[in-house]
Amino acid sequence: MSALVLGVGNVLLLDEGIGIRAIEELQRRYDFPDEVHLLDGGTSGIELLRFFDGVDHLIIIDAISAGKPPGTVMRVEGDDVPATFETRITPHQLGLSDLLATAKLTDVMPGRLVLFGVEPKTMESGLGFSPEVEGALEKLMGHVVGELRQLGYTVGKCTEERPCRSLFWGEGAAGD
Repeated sequence: MSALVLGVGNVLLLDEGIGIRAIEELQRRYDFPDEVHLLDGGTSGIELLRFFDGVDHLIIIDAISAGKPPGTVMRVEGDDVPATFETRITPHQLGLSDLLATAKLTDVMPGRLVLFGVEPKTMESGLGFSPEVEGALEKLMGHVVGELRQLGYTVGKCTEERPCRSLFWGEGAAGD
């Protein structure tokens, strides 16, 4: 059994970078078993398909515009995930929509698909987050860790006695 936590987004567009920043913080703060992989998917699309091979559980983290108050954390599951990307707020979501469709057509779609999204306040150029999205980061990470634990994975906080191990699948790392 394996899980992939995939953060997507554009860190140059303020709140749109929440998926990437969440992956970085999860990597920094938590210790994951060998069966859990973290991946910074950036603004990639179909080229991420190779990372789905053999994955049982896929958790995606992204900014989602759903008309909720900025900073709202949302959970979407199963077939509702691809439907969420039909209302795109950025070009990378078109690629993500194509990625999920291709995964389904080629039978590499993981058995369980969950999306955690955060309602953005601003998508202007810049680094960092609006205060609302910055405030949602802890809650978002808690939901992701809780989801993994519910699936049976042992996830613990990193401490001096229990330092974090590198499980990050960065560009050019996994599968190469």
